[in-house]
Amino acid sequence: MRRVLVLLPAWAWLLAFVAAPAVILLGIAFGTGAEGVPPFRWPFGPGLAWQGSFGNLATLIQDEFYRDSLWRAALLAGSTAVLTLLLGFPMAFAIARARRGWRVPLLALVLLPFWTGFLLRMGAFIGLLRDQGLVNAALLGLGLIEEPLTLLYTEGAMLAGMVHAYLPFAVLPLYATLSRLDPVLEQAAADLGATPATVFWTVTLPLALPGVVAASLLVFIPAAGEFVIPELLGPSDALPVGRVLWQEFFSNRDWPMAAALAVALLALLIVPIRLFQRAS
Repeated sequence: MRRVLVLLPAWAWLLAFVAAPAVILLGIAFGTGAEGVPPFRWPFGPGLAWQGSFGNLATLIQDEFYRDSLWRAALLAGSTAVLTLLLGFPMAFAIARARRGWRVPLLALVLLPFWTGFLLRMGAFIGLLRDQGLVNAALLGLGLIEEPLTLLYTEGAMLAGMVHAYLPFAVLPLYATLSRLDPVLEQAAADLGATPATVFWTVTLPLALPGVVAASLLVFIPAAGEFVIPELLGPSDALPVGRVLWQEFFSNRDWPMAAALAVALLALLIVPIRLFQRAS
């Protein structure tokens, strides 16, 4: 009984703020558009009579626009996860091997971007990358270019913003894994004649693999639905699923279509979520 009382608040929270919104979203996805507020009809009428439609889900499969938005979201999230791992692993390894007194300050530097507002950081990116920004000014001043480069509103700017925003999500789980590794294992491999590269590929990386999986999924899952960074830094034709969801909800006011797209995104993310559960 005491165990039930302890778990009851947590289960109530999950039911109210996770399960219930998911059910409501699914109901809207099977609804139909209508004039008024809200701009849709529920799929069940009086007496629970079915009056919904599977047309929205069928449209997701048939319409290339929505398939492309899901694919672009997966590609952007995957690229972000790979780059954050490539940058985050050396950072996490260096912090884990630093002297104990230096670890907390170094971790604080990794978390430093979280101490400022997200939109302020994206505004700083705009200031850096615009035609009259600091990057072009530095390149022009050094004589490396003759006219400003188009850096803002490009795929590269969008990816750079994504990596900047999600890098701490990769560094922290990698550090948690690497800090628990016994350096004696690496020293033993080196004493047996293994080169530093061999030690890394045969000892360090296999032992750190759970942290690598956790870091990649912690980046990929939220990045797949990102809206703000593609909207502020990306090109106008870059329409990952986050931007399409915004357009369907607030511009087109097609809530059933937007809900169906959100359900499809959630279904696609179930696979990496399950992988994360098995790796943790």
